[in-house]
Amino acid sequence: VEVAGEPVELTAREWAVLDQLLRNPRAIVGKGQIEDALYAFGAEVESNAVEVYVSRLRKKLGRELISTVRGVGYRLELP
Repeated sequence: VEVAGEPVELTAREWAVLDQLLRNPRAIVGKGQIEDALYAFGAEVESNAVEVYVSRLRKKLGRELISTVRGVGYRLELP
């Protein structure tokens, strides 16, 4: 992944969250769907795991890239 031409390293779980959003560009992706992707790692997922990884992605890729749809999920805001 690159931002402004510079490579950005993502952890496997950050990539799993981004992958779910990339598969559904501009569509709302439910928190449960993202949690399912995180559970694929075989470890217990904390109740706030989705929020934590979305926050990390926003810091690395830009706040405007991922919007929150309250009570529903998240949406990737592509130009």
